Amino acid sequence: MNVSEAQRLRVVLRDLYRAALAGVDPKRSTANALMPPAVAGFLASGRRLGIFAVGKAAAGMLEGAPRGDRALAILPKGYPPPRRGSVEALFAAHPFPDVSSIRAARRALAFFRSFSEEDVILCLLSGGASSLLCLPRPGITLAGKRAAVARAIASGASIVEINRLRKRLSAVKGGKLGRATRARLATLVLSDVPGDDPAIVGSGPTIRSRSRSRSRRGDLVAVVASNRAGLLAAAEWARGRGMKPRVVARRLEGEAREAGRRFARAARQLPPGAVLLAGGETTVTLSTRPGKGGRNLELALAAATELDGHPGVALLAAGSDGIDGSSRAAGAFADGRTIQRARDRGLDPDEALRRHDTEPFFAELEDLFVTGPTGTNVCDWVIAIRASRA
Repeated sequence: MNVSEAQRLRVVLRDLYRAALAGVDPKRSTANALMPPAVAGFLASGRRLGIFAVGKAAAGMLEGAPRGDRALAILPKGYPPPRRGSVEALFAAHPFPDVSSIRAARRALAFFRSFSEEDVILCLLSGGASSLLCLPRPGITLAGKRAAVARAIASGASIVEINRLRKRLSAVKGGKLGRATRARLATLVLSDVPGDDPAIVGSGPTIRSRSRSRSRRGDLVAVVASNRAGLLAAAEWARGRGMKPRVVARRLEGEAREAGRRFARAARQLPPGAVLLAGGETTVTLSTRPGKGGRNLELALAAATELDGHPGVALLAAGSDGIDGSSRAAGAFADGRTIQRARDRGLDPDEALRRHDTEPFFAELEDLFVTGPTGTNVCDWVIAIRASRA
C-alpha cells in the first residue's frame, strides 16, 4: 500500500467516524424520543416543566428538548455553553471531580427540591455526569472518593464497576438526586455503558427505580441513543458508497491491547472493499508511572503490531466524545506500515505499550486523530477497512 492509498483510506475512516457521530446526534436523538404522544403527554401533564441536563451531551440534548419553565445544565469545563438562552449553566470537573462538581451537585439538589408533585422534570442524562455531579455521602471526603475511584480506574475496572462504586460513595447518585423531589421525572439517556442500563449511565442520579421504562412513581425512562446506533449509522454510510460493512456483534471490552490485537487479526481477514466496525469500552491496567495516552491509543498501537507487514488494511480507534484518557486526541490511525515507520524514526512500540506512553508515539508519526470535544458520549468505536486493491 503506497502513501497515497494510505491517505485515501484515512479519509474514509474519518468519514466513517463522522457518520457514526451523526447517528447518535444528541439533538436529533432527543427530539425523536419526545415525539411519541405518550411522552409528549407526560411532559404536558405537569403544572410546571423543569429541564435538567447533565453530561458531555447536555448542550445538544437541550436543543432537542422543549423549553420548559426553568432549565439547569451542567457541563464539563471547557465545553461551549448551551446555545439556547434562559438556561442556567454550570461547569464542573471531568474526569475527576473537584469543588466545582460539589457546587454543581448542591445546585442540582436545590433545583429538584424546588418542584412539587404537580410538576414534571425532564432529565437529560449522558456520560460524564458521574464526575460533574459529586457530593460524597456523610463520612466520605472528596479526596477519599477521588482516591477510591482513581484506584479502580488504574486497576482496569470496567465502567460498570466504577459507576457502582461511585453510587456507594455518593449522596446524589443511584437515584438519590431524583428522590430529592416529589415531581414526576422523565429521564432520557444517551448511553455510554454496556447493556445500555439507564441506572448505570452517569451513575443514574435521576433513576428512582430499577425499571427501564416506568417506575412505581410514574416516572418515564428511555435510552435515546447508544454505541450500536453509531455503528449501524456508519455501516449504512459505507453500504451507500459501495463498501461491504460488517458490525462485530461482541462489544469491545477487556484490556485495550488484547482487544486491539483481536480486532486487527479479524481485520486482516477482510476481503477487498470491506469495512469492519466494533464498539464498546476497553480498559487499561496502568503501571506505576504511566506516560500520556488512553485506551484507544493503546488499542491502536497493539493493533498495529498485528497489522505489521500486512498491506492494504488501515484502522481508526477513537472515542465518541473526542477525548482519550490523558491525551489530547480522540484516538489514532494504524496500518500495516505503522510499526516500520516507527522503527525508522527510532521509536520502540513495545516500550510505548509497556509505559502506556502512546500519545508521543503516534504524535511523532503524525497519526493522532484529534477532534476536540464532540458534544456526545457513547463510548468508543474501532473501524477497519481493506483497500479495494492491495
